[in-house]
Amino acid sequence: MSPLPATFDAFRIHNDDAGYRSGIEPLSIDDLSPGEVVIRTAYSSVNFKDALAGTGKGKILRRFPLVGGIDVAGHVVASTDPGFREGDAVLVTGCGLSETRDGGYSQYARLEAKWAIPLPPGLSLRESMILGTAGFTAALALLRMTENRQTPELGPLAVTGATGGVGSLALDIFSRAGFEVHAISGKADQADYLKSIGASEVLGRDALATTRPMESARFGGGLDNVGGPMLTSLLAQTEPYGNVASAGLAASHALEATVMPFIIRGVSLLGVASAGTARDIRETVWQHLASDWKPRHLERICTREVGLDGLPEVFGTMLSGGSFGRTLVAFAD
Repeated sequence: MSPLPATFDAFRIHNDDAGYRSGIEPLSIDDLSPGEVVIRTAYSSVNFKDALAGTGKGKILRRFPLVGGIDVAGHVVASTDPGFREGDAVLVTGCGLSETRDGGYSQYARLEAKWAIPLPPGLSLRESMILGTAGFTAALALLRMTENRQTPELGPLAVTGATGGVGSLALDIFSRAGFEVHAISGKADQADYLKSIGASEVLGRDALATTRPMESARFGGGLDNVGGPMLTSLLAQTEPYGNVASAGLAASHALEATVMPFIIRGVSLLGVASAGTARDIRETVWQHLASDWKPRHLERICTREVGLDGLPEVFGTMLSGGSFGRTLVAFAD
């Protein structure tokens, strides 16, 4: 076992009599949630959920204090589980990180072995965290759609919220898997970026502005990261037996729709809940992400790289709608 430092830096979130606050503070390994595997963190990432948790704008954490960060990747430095040895490269996304247990914004992380995924061949630790929960979510959506008979022949897949982390990676992943992909975005100035990472067409939000229960079908299906009226409109414009995966609520958690797309066209609405995905499905998704679905433009999608001290600024930008692509959190060697 490699010697562990007495203390190390972590970005911790508190909510007590002194109020809701977060920041870098020194911790020891015994301060962290219990687990069989200790890693030295190489990378984490920033997701919308992280921004909500770090600022208190959303009720994400179920107990306090906790280290933030729903994603983490690094090398094992100690393990009481025979499935992991010192030096192994592993990753965890979701699985209670920064919700019920300490997360990835820490120089060292203690993980539950049952959720630690060995880094699959074909991916670096850096690439795994550019993907992170966002890439896992996009790939899980595609897995659910293809398991329900989604094929490129049904027509293009629409991706809403296309400049965000999940949206950007979905464009790349879906196109790599052989689908034509149409990006739906309110950021017209990012059209070149969206086309450079896999979108064959970039459409404004007005493409999903219908309020009619059924419209002419123009999409084979899609991934919605927005919720509300745009999801309703996407369902109304999906080809018979196409699939729409719901993975976000950036605009609204509401869904005011009719059953007509379901009972007239056989459209399926599939839920994508990445945080609680079973381990066998996780392993399948990560194998795809390391091989036939691996995005071609990860470094382009990684639009920012910060250390722990850069997190508050990133949170603010993300919550104000000013970010696009993925933000990587890198830890010094």
